[in-house]
Amino acid sequence: MAGGGGTRLWPLSRQARPKQMLPLIEDRTLFQTAVQRLSGLFPPERIVVVTSKGQSEELRKQSPELPASNFLIEPEPRGTAAAIGLVAAHLQTKHPGAIMVILTADHYIGNEVEFHRHLESAVELANEGKLVTLGIEPSYPATLYGYIQQGRPLGKRGDYETFEVKRFKEKPSKEEAERMIAGGDHTWNSGMFIWKAQRIWEEFELQMPDLHAALVKIQKVWGTLELGEVLGYEWPRIAAQTIDYGVMENARDVAVIPAKDMDWNDVGSWNSLFDVLELDDSGNLIIGEKYLGIDSRNSLVHSNGQGRMIVTVGVSDLVVVDTGDVLLICSKESSQDLRKVIARLKENGLENYL
Repeated sequence: MAGGGGTRLWPLSRQARPKQMLPLIEDRTLFQTAVQRLSGLFPPERIVVVTSKGQSEELRKQSPELPASNFLIEPEPRGTAAAIGLVAAHLQTKHPGAIMVILTADHYIGNEVEFHRHLESAVELANEGKLVTLGIEPSYPATLYGYIQQGRPLGKRGDYETFEVKRFKEKPSKEEAERMIAGGDHTWNSGMFIWKAQRIWEEFELQMPDLHAALVKIQKVWGTLELGEVLGYEWPRIAAQTIDYGVMENARDVAVIPAKDMDWNDVGSWNSLFDVLELDDSGNLIIGEKYLGIDSRNSLVHSNGQGRMIVTVGVSDLVVVDTGDVLLICSKESSQDLRKVIARLKENGLENYL
């Protein structure tokens, strides 16, 4: 899935070039890293990208090894349930019996060996008819992640313990997150899913019948000249919904594999970069060459490298991002709230900054 906007990394992440297209962590973009991460597991012809029309051309340029026909274009964003449903319709037509591994284009995974091993164990469970998700061992009481509560043990698959899913909980309060972590039976919802295409198709029919009906119409004309017309008609009429709310919370036979050693981060905000990039001796994260810091601590400074120097004196816990046309200055804590900025820009007709 590579169609998101990455609004919490604004102003660097923009509509025309969102975070998955950016080299935030290394020389490659997040999308290129996500594709490369699958090397050895899937040949290029089995990697399908679902994205938007406005992003597809750049993503194709960044991954020329992927067949152009493997880029599925959403006419407009309708949530992860519809995006996953579109791929399921494609696979049901082209590769009946396929197992889907749902990944996102903007995650950081430091330990790729563990990542591969977890996917292999998840495929075992998927072959048994389970809807499988990878949970991430919580490192702090996050309030911007969803949580998964483990239920009855299902035994080991590969080297990993597996569990029935007892419940999903989206974005709890800090107090509730602290209680869940203290209980020891919750993991973060990574948004990575593994299942047979047929199984998720059945769940769509059961739980999201309107979406399923639209997908059936799209599936019937897949590969024909009518696809564009049918997709253009049906897609805007699909209710926007996430796969978590739309399917997973009430699905049957859902399993979770808790992952402890993948070194995972969703790279969802400026704060998240502190966990994956090297800091200086004062705890600062400096991205760009023209910076001078005096008595400045625990701050992120990102300069656009176009000649303007950034200087900080006697500050701490700040995020400073200069893109040339926008200068963002906020506290690290407030950097989680950039969606409010996006909304205000839209209200004031300042879409050129989005």
